[in-house]
Amino acid sequence: MTLVVGLGNIGKEYELTRHNVGFMFLDLLLKELDTVKITNKKFKGELYKYGSSLLLLKPHTFMNLSGESVSAVKNFYSCTRLIVIHDDIDLKLGTVRFKKGGSAGGHNGLKSIDSYCSNDYERIRIGIGKDEKVKDFVLSKFTQTELELLNPILLHCKKALFALLQGDINEISSKFSLRA
Repeated sequence: MTLVVGLGNIGKEYELTRHNVGFMFLDLLLKELDTVKITNKKFKGELYKYGSSLLLLKPHTFMNLSGESVSAVKNFYSCTRLIVIHDDIDLKLGTVRFKKGGSAGGHNGLKSIDSYCSNDYERIRIGIGKDEKVKDFVLSKFTQTELELLNPILLHCKKALFALLQGDINEISSKFSLRA
């Protein structure tokens, strides 16, 4: 079983914010895929099943506690593969990178997942850019111009995810990485 996690924060005030790009990605997938919603309070999030071996999770623990939700689902379903889609301030908007393992790079959602599940998982890193006031910046909404740039990036990431599910992170990285 493979668990795909899109990181973000719950609540109207966080919709379309830079930190919610993982949620935005999963929302795109959920509109297009014929999924079954799984309800279990232990999972602390929205969980969907696609086909026989793919789970899609939007943790509802807020970003800094994402690992609680991820580990609950991962352990319950004995998931052998974890893929996390998240924002990355060290990458310009328009940049997409792929990585397995390594540092959380200051991302509190990843730090939480690392503490519960280890850091040995695949990542789709979507660049959002950076500002001096990091906390305010990641919690601010994308502008309309940025959203117009982001939508094709999310569609590109969808293709990359489905290729990744069938392939290897290094192969996918060389084929699907984008530079702003």
